[in-house]
Amino acid sequence: MIGRLNHVAIAVPDLEAAAAQYRDTLGAEVGAPQDEPDHGVTVVFVTLPNTKIEFLYPLGENSPIAGFLEKNPSGGIHHICYEVDDIIDARDKLMASGARVLGTGEPKIGAHGKPVLFLHPKDFTGTLVELEQV
Repeated sequence: MIGRLNHVAIAVPDLEAAAAQYRDTLGAEVGAPQDEPDHGVTVVFVTLPNTKIEFLYPLGENSPIAGFLEKNPSGGIHHICYEVDDIIDARDKLMASGARVLGTGEPKIGAHGKPVLFLHPKDFTGTLVELEQV
């Protein structure tokens, strides 16, 4: 059902510093900041030859990333994202097997302009999983 790893998301306390570190120290291709109000985050994508890194920074007071950073002030891995061909089919199969989809269960449009869903970390070895339709 799942396809390739799309990205690993890292919550960061300083978006500019994280982008500079990957760009200047590691020599990575770093994109521009992009506000995602529906998700309460500002994101920056780092493009690698085989996947991407997504930096997450709180956008607004009610951002879910703000709570994550309160518990993890230095930041850290927030979620992993896998590609799926059909997000509704994937959701239905996962729910039929007992997996919990966060939110309403209806896909939202993610940072790449494609439908995404998040799966409860307790169902996936403590890891928040994002599915993105490709």
